[in-house]
Amino acid sequence: MEAGEGPEARDADVSLENCYELLTEAKSAGAEGARERLYRYMSDHYLQVLRTPGLYGRLTAGERELILARRMEGTPVLAVAESSEAPERGGSRESPLPPAPEEPGPRRVLVLDLERRRWEVLSSLPEEVPVRGSGMCTMYNYLFVAGGMRAHADGRSAPSDLVFCFNPRTGLWSRVRSLSQPRCQLTLVCMDGHLYAIGGECLFTVERYDPRADRWSPVAPLPKGSFAVAHEATSCGGELFVSGGSLFYRLLRYDSRRDEWEECPFNESRRRSTDMVAHRSLVYRFDVDRERAAVNVYKYNTVVKAWHGGASFPLRDPLPFRCAVLGDRIYCVNRNQTLQFEVREDREGFLPEELPAPPDSRGAPVPFVLCLTRDKRSDPGQAV
Repeated sequence: MEAGEGPEARDADVSLENCYELLTEAKSAGAEGARERLYRYMSDHYLQVLRTPGLYGRLTAGERELILARRMEGTPVLAVAESSEAPERGGSRESPLPPAPEEPGPRRVLVLDLERRRWEVLSSLPEEVPVRGSGMCTMYNYLFVAGGMRAHADGRSAPSDLVFCFNPRTGLWSRVRSLSQPRCQLTLVCMDGHLYAIGGECLFTVERYDPRADRWSPVAPLPKGSFAVAHEATSCGGELFVSGGSLFYRLLRYDSRRDEWEECPFNESRRRSTDMVAHRSLVYRFDVDRERAAVNVYKYNTVVKAWHGGASFPLRDPLPFRCAVLGDRIYCVNRNQTLQFEVREDREGFLPEELPAPPDSRGAPVPFVLCLTRDKRSDPGQAV
């Protein structure tokens, strides 16, 4: 135990209820070690701290920035969660390919070790998480999984309103506030410290999650004549962008300040988009051309509000893929391959080197980025 560090610094004695009092005592006593442990505790349990007014509301602006910065410390890694697309009943388009066969066993969260070029198991999704049609994204270095098609004991299936989150700092899953409406085939996007649940089968509504209030609230719905399902969405520059459905060339923009959707310039492509992600001020859209077994990339400049044609790359397997941005690369992942699309200012395009696909994938891998600390990286889980 360090000099000036009392027993209150021990992690086992810390809780959300006494954390601020212990922090005040550590400051008064000049116990730097105890104070640092308390900041680490708040960083590790950031979502719960946000929802505790008696704790978060009493922290200084500098302390709030500190614990959030520490929350995001670590090594950014490419990760995937195994999910499955729900069958489109009454959707706006036909499925491009038959759904992948269901593999037995729990759905996994895997991380890619780039140096060893292998995937490792980080966690498993809880059994309560619906296998099909859920939305996933990360916020504050948590993985959130919302909605989906939930199977009941009597054999019936119905959309789910459940929302779960995974904390890589503790390795634990927990429930957060349920959606206002059950949703299947929704898109889940993070923007400005809020989650947005967009659309879903037979739903044009959109709702926003405030983690401090632990509450979902409705925002402006998708415009009439748009697409409730089979769409892609991303956030860029404090705005949401949505494309897809049966009108592939359409792009909608949501302004949260005015709570309004508006039409962006049309894209020339009429093909199905497999995913859409943002990098700096550009929105990248990936369209799969099954006839030519290739992927075409288009980008929308959100500043000048114009589309530009991009790269094309042959696919040895025309399966749809999902994308995640890590540094200056966009990783495109499906069951059979992992492509790398470089987005440097001086050059742009697919790299010839492929990375391994998640092995023995149980369903469709959904990629995202997590920041893992050294202790989590030293023993991330079982190599596969």
